[in-house]
Amino acid sequence: MPGTIVDDIEIIEAGHGGGTGTPAGGDDDGDSPGRRRPVPPRAYFTALQLGLAAIVMFFMALASSYIVRKGLGGDWQRAPLPPVLWWNTAVLLVSSGTIIMARRRLLANLRDEFRTWWWVTTGLGLLFLAGQIVAWRQLAAAGMLLATNPSSSFFYLLTAAHGAHLVGGILALFYVAFRRWSRSRISQATAAELTSIYWHFMDGLWVFLFALLTLGR
Repeated sequence: MPGTIVDDIEIIEAGHGGGTGTPAGGDDDGDSPGRRRPVPPRAYFTALQLGLAAIVMFFMALASSYIVRKGLGGDWQRAPLPPVLWWNTAVLLVSSGTIIMARRRLLANLRDEFRTWWWVTTGLGLLFLAGQIVAWRQLAAAGMLLATNPSSSFFYLLTAAHGAHLVGGILALFYVAFRRWSRSRISQATAAELTSIYWHFMDGLWVFLFALLTLGR
């Protein structure tokens, strides 16, 4: 009937096409525009574990090459171990203690004390890197350069590779110290824990390399 058709047309127009439009609040994540959904902490820890596994494989390959090369020929000369390495090792071990203190202060919401201990850890990391440069200079002064013999070559390679990875840890320390956490997809506590795990790993790795260089000369 004509009256019924007209009524149906009016209903469709009022409904913007018979209900085919997107209802209000139908966004995929329900967040406001520009707001990013936080990433689950488990994803960060999984990524860190994969990264540490790759680092372990890399340094195990270097250590194996060191041992095999030492037993291949008579051109291996024992490189003198720079005395500053003992000091560097102590500095790095102390930094593991200071980063533990920093995390405890953060969990207790003692922000000022957390920042103090965090910066102490960062300073110790930088001091370790400076000590490694001193060790290289001491070795060079003793006449052991990169190409002098396989022993000195491996010393520079192993210590430089560890130092490069430790720089990554120092950058993470700076990230935790300066990041604006109100606009981040990861919390400061999670970032500090991830950085702490990586830092302890670098400390343990250095102890292993130091033992290898000391006992495997």
